[in-house]
Amino acid sequence: MRLHRLIAILLLIESRGRMKAKDLAYALETSVRSIYRDIDVLAEAGIPIVTISGPSGGIQLMEGYTVNLKQLNGDEVIHLYLTGMGVYAGGQTETGLKLKNALLKLEKTLPPSYQTDIQKAKARFYFDDAPWWTQRAAIPSLEALRAAVWRSQKLRIAYTKVSGACSVRIVYPYGLVVKTADWYLEAYCAFAGEIRTFKCERITTAEPIGEPFEIPPDFSLEEHWNRQAADFKQGCRVREYYPVKIKLRMTNKTVKERLEVIGSRQAGEYFLLTVNLYSYERACRDIVDLLGHIEVIEPEMLRVFAKEKVTGLVNMYA
Repeated sequence: MRLHRLIAILLLIESRGRMKAKDLAYALETSVRSIYRDIDVLAEAGIPIVTISGPSGGIQLMEGYTVNLKQLNGDEVIHLYLTGMGVYAGGQTETGLKLKNALLKLEKTLPPSYQTDIQKAKARFYFDDAPWWTQRAAIPSLEALRAAVWRSQKLRIAYTKVSGACSVRIVYPYGLVVKTADWYLEAYCAFAGEIRTFKCERITTAEPIGEPFEIPPDFSLEEHWNRQAADFKQGCRVREYYPVKIKLRMTNKTVKERLEVIGSRQAGEYFLLTVNLYSYERACRDIVDLLGHIEVIEPEMLRVFAKEKVTGLVNMYA
Protein backbone atom coordinates (compact mmCIF):
# COMPACT_ATOMS: atom_id res chain seq x y z
CA MET A 1 0.00 0.00 0.00
CA ARG A 2 2.61 2.55 -1.12
CA LEU A 3 0.10 5.37 -1.51
CA HIS A 4 -0.78 5.04 2.18
CA ARG A 5 2.91 5.16 3.08
CA LEU A 6 3.44 8.31 1.02
CA ILE A 7 0.46 9.92 2.73
CA ALA A 8 1.76 8.80 6.12
CA ILE A 9 5.18 10.38 5.43
CA LEU A 10 3.50 13.69 4.56
CA LEU A 11 1.32 13.51 7.69
CA LEU A 12 4.32 12.80 9.91
CA ILE A 13 6.73 15.44 8.61
CA GLU A 14 4.00 18.08 8.39
CA SER A 15 2.82 17.43 11.96
CA ARG A 16 6.27 16.98 13.54
CA GLY A 17 8.25 19.44 11.44
CA ARG A 18 11.35 17.32 10.91
CA MET A 19 12.08 13.60 11.20
CA LYS A 20 15.07 11.40 10.51
CA ALA A 21 14.75 8.70 7.84
CA LYS A 22 15.39 5.94 10.40
CA ASP A 23 12.56 7.27 12.60
CA LEU A 24 10.19 7.35 9.62
CA ALA A 25 11.23 3.81 8.70
CA TYR A 26 10.60 2.62 12.26
CA ALA A 27 7.21 4.35 12.45
CA LEU A 28 6.07 2.95 9.10
CA GLU A 29 7.68 -0.51 9.54
CA THR A 30 9.77 -0.32 6.40
CA SER A 31 13.43 0.14 5.47
CA VAL A 32 15.40 3.39 5.39
CA ARG A 33 16.08 2.71 1.71
CA SER A 34 12.32 2.54 1.02
CA ILE A 35 11.84 5.87 2.84
CA TYR A 36 14.43 7.55 0.65
CA ARG A 37 12.80 6.08 -2.46
CA ASP A 38 9.44 7.45 -1.28
CA ILE A 39 11.00 10.87 -0.64
CA ASP A 40 12.32 10.86 -4.22
CA VAL A 41 8.82 10.03 -5.50
CA LEU A 42 7.29 12.88 -3.48
CA ALA A 43 9.97 15.30 -4.69
CA GLU A 44 9.41 14.26 -8.31
CA ALA A 45 5.69 14.91 -7.75
CA GLY A 46 6.54 18.54 -6.99
CA ILE A 47 6.38 18.49 -3.18
CA PRO A 48 9.29 20.62 -1.85
CA ILE A 49 10.93 18.24 0.61
CA VAL A 50 14.23 19.26 2.21
CA THR A 51 16.77 16.81 3.62
CA ILE A 52 19.29 18.18 6.11
CA SER A 53 22.35 16.14 7.08
CA GLY A 54 24.02 16.08 10.48
CA PRO A 55 23.00 15.09 14.02
CA SER A 56 20.18 17.62 14.17
CA GLY A 57 19.14 17.10 10.56
CA GLY A 58 16.31 15.16 9.00
CA ILE A 59 13.54 15.32 6.42
CA GLN A 60 11.09 18.20 6.38
CA LEU A 61 8.85 20.27 4.12
CA MET A 62 10.21 23.54 2.79
CA GLU A 63 9.43 26.35 5.24
CA GLY A 64 6.04 27.89 4.56
CA TYR A 65 4.81 24.97 2.44
CA THR A 66 1.81 22.87 3.43
CA VAL A 67 0.02 20.04 1.66
CA ASN A 68 -3.19 20.91 3.54
CA LEU A 69 -3.40 17.49 5.13
CA LYS A 70 -4.12 19.24 8.44
CA GLN A 71 -7.68 19.78 7.29
CA LEU A 72 -8.30 16.09 8.03
CA ASN A 73 -9.73 15.65 11.49
CA GLY A 74 -8.49 13.00 13.92
CA ASP A 75 -11.27 10.53 13.17
CA GLU A 76 -10.55 10.67 9.45
CA VAL A 77 -6.86 10.06 10.03
CA ILE A 78 -7.75 7.00 12.14
CA HIS A 79 -9.84 5.60 9.30
CA LEU A 80 -7.01 6.22 6.84
CA TYR A 81 -4.65 4.38 9.14
CA LEU A 82 -7.06 1.44 9.47
CA THR A 83 -7.54 1.10 5.73
CA GLY A 84 -3.77 1.32 5.27
CA MET A 85 -3.53 -1.74 7.53
CA GLY A 86 -5.99 -3.52 5.26
CA VAL A 87 -8.88 -3.19 7.71
CA TYR A 88 -12.19 -3.55 5.91
CA ALA A 89 -14.24 -0.36 6.06
CA GLY A 90 -16.37 -0.60 2.95
CA GLY A 91 -20.07 -0.55 2.27
CA GLN A 92 -22.56 1.95 3.63
CA THR A 93 -21.43 1.63 7.25
CA GLU A 94 -20.51 4.72 9.24
CA THR A 95 -16.86 3.66 9.13
CA GLY A 96 -16.95 3.18 5.37
CA LEU A 97 -18.55 6.57 4.73
CA LYS A 98 -16.04 8.36 6.98
CA LEU A 99 -13.18 6.66 5.15
CA LYS A 100 -14.55 7.69 1.75
CA ASN A 101 -14.86 11.29 2.99
CA ALA A 102 -11.26 11.30 4.21
CA LEU A 103 -9.99 9.89 0.93
CA LEU A 104 -11.94 12.50 -1.05
CA LYS A 105 -10.29 15.25 0.98
CA LEU A 106 -6.89 13.75 0.31
CA GLU A 107 -7.53 13.46 -3.42
CA LYS A 108 -8.30 17.18 -3.56
CA THR A 109 -5.16 18.22 -1.69
CA LEU A 110 -2.53 15.93 -3.25
CA PRO A 111 -0.41 17.34 -6.12
CA PRO A 112 -1.86 17.14 -9.65
CA SER A 113 0.63 14.43 -10.62
CA TYR A 114 -1.12 12.11 -8.14
CA GLN A 115 -4.57 12.71 -9.54
CA THR A 116 -3.99 10.66 -12.69
CA ASP A 117 -2.60 7.75 -10.69
CA ILE A 118 -5.48 7.84 -8.21
CA GLN A 119 -8.10 7.86 -10.95
CA LYS A 120 -6.28 5.08 -12.80
CA ALA A 121 -6.05 2.99 -9.62
CA LYS A 122 -9.79 3.43 -9.05
CA ALA A 123 -10.51 2.26 -12.59
CA ARG A 124 -8.03 -0.64 -12.71
CA PHE A 125 -8.12 -2.16 -9.21
CA TYR A 126 -11.08 -3.40 -7.22
CA PHE A 127 -10.68 -5.09 -3.87
CA ASP A 128 -13.47 -7.52 -2.99
CA ASP A 129 -12.66 -9.46 0.17
CA ALA A 130 -16.19 -10.76 0.73
CA PRO A 131 -16.37 -14.58 0.90
CA TRP A 132 -17.90 -16.38 -2.11
CA TRP A 133 -20.50 -18.56 -0.46
CA THR A 134 -21.32 -16.74 2.76
CA GLN A 135 -22.23 -13.22 3.76
CA ARG A 136 -19.77 -11.12 5.71
CA ALA A 137 -20.68 -11.36 9.37
CA ALA A 138 -22.50 -8.27 10.62
CA ILE A 139 -20.83 -6.42 13.51
CA PRO A 140 -23.66 -4.28 14.89
CA SER A 141 -21.59 -2.64 17.63
CA LEU A 142 -18.37 -1.96 15.71
CA GLU A 143 -18.61 1.84 15.85
CA ALA A 144 -19.31 1.81 19.59
CA LEU A 145 -16.40 -0.60 20.18
CA ARG A 146 -13.97 1.43 18.09
CA ALA A 147 -14.96 4.66 19.84
CA ALA A 148 -14.63 3.08 23.29
CA VAL A 149 -11.19 1.68 22.46
CA TRP A 150 -10.02 5.05 21.19
CA ARG A 151 -11.43 7.00 24.16
CA SER A 152 -10.53 4.41 26.84
CA GLN A 153 -14.15 4.17 27.97
CA LYS A 154 -15.73 1.29 29.87
CA LEU A 155 -18.54 -0.59 28.12
CA ARG A 156 -21.51 -2.69 29.10
CA ILE A 157 -21.77 -5.40 26.45
CA ALA A 158 -24.19 -8.22 25.71
CA TYR A 159 -22.19 -11.20 24.46
CA THR A 160 -23.49 -14.39 22.87
CA LYS A 161 -21.33 -17.52 23.11
CA VAL A 162 -21.10 -20.24 20.44
CA SER A 163 -23.52 -22.30 22.53
CA GLY A 164 -26.12 -19.53 22.25
CA ALA A 165 -25.87 -18.50 25.91
CA CYS A 166 -25.96 -14.73 26.36
CA SER A 167 -24.40 -12.72 29.19
CA VAL A 168 -24.06 -9.05 30.08
CA ARG A 169 -20.75 -7.84 31.44
CA ILE A 170 -18.66 -4.71 32.05
CA VAL A 171 -15.43 -4.59 30.03
CA TYR A 172 -12.44 -2.27 29.70
CA PRO A 173 -11.67 -2.34 25.94
CA TYR A 174 -7.89 -2.46 25.48
CA GLY A 175 -7.82 -2.89 21.70
CA LEU A 176 -9.29 -4.29 18.49
CA VAL A 177 -7.60 -6.97 16.39
CA VAL A 178 -8.54 -7.89 12.83
CA LYS A 179 -7.69 -11.46 11.81
CA THR A 180 -8.47 -11.85 8.08
CA ALA A 181 -12.16 -10.85 7.99
CA ASP A 182 -12.88 -11.37 11.70
CA TRP A 183 -12.76 -8.65 14.38
CA TYR A 184 -11.81 -9.38 17.99
CA LEU A 185 -11.96 -7.20 21.10
CA GLU A 186 -9.23 -7.62 23.70
CA ALA A 187 -10.70 -6.33 26.95
CA TYR A 188 -10.43 -6.70 30.70
CA CYS A 189 -13.62 -8.38 31.86
CA ALA A 190 -14.75 -7.17 35.30
CA PHE A 191 -16.85 -10.33 35.76
CA ALA A 192 -13.97 -12.76 35.00
CA GLY A 193 -11.28 -10.57 36.57
CA GLU A 194 -8.91 -11.03 33.62
CA ILE A 195 -8.29 -10.06 30.02
CA ARG A 196 -10.60 -11.91 27.64
CA THR A 197 -10.94 -12.13 23.85
CA PHE A 198 -14.42 -11.38 22.47
CA LYS A 199 -15.41 -12.02 18.85
CA CYS A 200 -17.00 -8.73 17.80
CA GLU A 201 -19.80 -10.23 15.71
CA ARG A 202 -21.11 -11.88 18.91
CA ILE A 203 -21.31 -8.56 20.76
CA THR A 204 -24.96 -7.69 20.16
CA THR A 205 -24.96 -4.42 22.11
CA ALA A 206 -22.19 -2.16 23.44
CA GLU A 207 -23.20 0.72 25.70
CA PRO A 208 -20.68 3.27 27.07
CA ILE A 209 -21.15 3.73 30.81
CA GLY A 210 -19.28 7.03 31.02
CA GLU A 211 -16.34 5.79 33.07
CA PRO A 212 -12.78 6.15 31.78
CA PHE A 213 -10.03 3.65 32.57
CA GLU A 214 -6.30 3.34 32.08
CA ILE A 215 -4.60 0.50 30.26
CA PRO A 216 -1.78 -1.02 32.34
CA PRO A 217 1.53 0.52 31.19
CA ASP A 218 3.07 -2.90 30.59
CA PHE A 219 0.22 -4.09 28.31
CA SER A 220 1.05 -4.54 24.62
CA LEU A 221 -1.86 -5.41 22.33
CA GLU A 222 0.41 -7.05 19.74
CA GLU A 223 2.33 -9.12 22.29
CA HIS A 224 -0.85 -10.19 24.09
CA TRP A 225 -2.57 -11.25 20.85
CA ASN A 226 0.46 -13.17 19.59
CA ARG A 227 0.79 -14.94 22.94
CA GLN A 228 -2.91 -15.85 22.90
CA ALA A 229 -2.65 -17.06 19.31
CA ALA A 230 0.37 -19.23 20.13
CA ASP A 231 -1.43 -20.76 23.13
CA PHE A 232 -4.50 -21.42 20.98
CA LYS A 233 -2.45 -23.16 18.29
CA GLN A 234 -0.61 -25.25 20.87
CA GLY A 235 -3.90 -26.26 22.45
CA CYS A 236 -5.20 -27.34 19.06
CA ARG A 237 -2.06 -29.39 18.44
CA VAL A 238 -2.47 -31.18 21.75
CA ARG A 239 -6.15 -31.91 21.13
CA GLU A 240 -5.78 -32.71 17.43
CA TYR A 241 -2.76 -34.98 17.08
CA TYR A 242 -2.73 -38.00 14.77
CA PRO A 243 0.79 -38.85 13.50
CA VAL A 244 0.95 -40.65 10.16
CA LYS A 245 4.10 -42.05 8.53
CA ILE A 246 4.20 -41.69 4.75
CA LYS A 247 6.60 -42.24 1.87
CA LEU A 248 6.98 -39.45 -0.70
CA ARG A 249 9.23 -39.03 -3.73
CA MET A 250 11.81 -36.29 -3.18
CA THR A 251 10.82 -34.74 -6.51
CA ASN A 252 7.36 -34.05 -5.14
CA LYS A 253 8.26 -31.28 -2.69
CA THR A 254 5.06 -29.34 -3.26
CA VAL A 255 3.07 -32.08 -1.50
CA LYS A 256 5.45 -31.93 1.45
CA GLU A 257 4.89 -28.18 1.75
CA ARG A 258 1.13 -28.74 2.14
CA LEU A 259 1.57 -31.00 5.17
CA GLU A 260 2.37 -30.37 8.83
CA VAL A 261 5.64 -32.29 8.97
CA ILE A 262 6.76 -33.34 12.46
CA GLY A 263 9.57 -35.67 11.36
CA SER A 264 11.58 -36.22 8.18
CA ARG A 265 14.44 -38.35 6.88
CA GLN A 266 15.69 -39.36 3.44
CA ALA A 267 15.78 -42.89 2.08
CA GLY A 268 17.17 -43.06 -1.43
CA GLU A 269 14.81 -41.19 -3.77
CA TYR A 270 12.17 -40.81 -1.08
CA PHE A 271 11.28 -38.74 1.97
CA LEU A 272 10.07 -40.78 4.92
CA LEU A 273 7.83 -38.29 6.69
CA THR A 274 5.83 -38.24 9.88
CA VAL A 275 2.96 -35.79 9.43
CA ASN A 276 0.12 -34.66 11.66
CA LEU A 277 -3.30 -35.32 10.11
CA TYR A 278 -5.13 -34.29 13.32
CA SER A 279 -7.56 -37.23 13.62
CA TYR A 280 -8.36 -40.57 11.97
CA GLU A 281 -11.56 -39.16 10.44
CA ARG A 282 -9.78 -36.14 8.98
CA ALA A 283 -6.88 -38.33 7.81
CA CYS A 284 -9.33 -40.56 5.89
CA ARG A 285 -10.78 -37.48 4.23
CA ASP A 286 -7.47 -35.81 3.37
CA ILE A 287 -5.58 -38.93 2.36
CA VAL A 288 -7.86 -39.51 -0.64
CA ASP A 289 -6.41 -36.41 -2.34
CA LEU A 290 -2.86 -37.63 -1.71
CA LEU A 291 -3.10 -41.26 -2.80
CA GLY A 292 -1.50 -40.60 -6.17
CA HIS A 293 1.53 -39.00 -4.51
CA ILE A 294 2.23 -40.84 -1.26
CA GLU A 295 2.31 -44.29 0.28
CA VAL A 296 0.85 -44.61 3.77
CA ILE A 297 3.17 -46.66 6.00
CA GLU A 298 1.59 -46.29 9.46
CA PRO A 299 -0.75 -46.58 11.24
CA GLU A 300 -1.89 -49.89 9.80
CA MET A 301 -5.58 -48.97 10.04
CA LEU A 302 -5.05 -45.94 7.77
CA ARG A 303 -2.87 -47.97 5.38
CA VAL A 304 -5.70 -50.50 5.04
CA PHE A 305 -8.14 -47.68 4.38
CA ALA A 306 -5.84 -46.27 1.65
CA LYS A 307 -5.42 -49.71 0.07
CA GLU A 308 -9.20 -50.21 -0.04
CA LYS A 309 -9.65 -46.83 -1.69
CA VAL A 310 -7.02 -47.58 -4.34
CA THR A 311 -8.50 -51.05 -4.98
CA GLY A 312 -11.95 -49.52 -5.31
CA LEU A 313 -10.68 -46.98 -7.88
CA VAL A 314 -8.91 -49.72 -9.88
CA ASN A 315 -12.10 -51.84 -9.94
CA MET A 316 -14.17 -48.80 -10.94
CA TYR A 317 -11.96 -48.14 -13.99
CA ALA A 318 -11.18 -51.77 -14.83
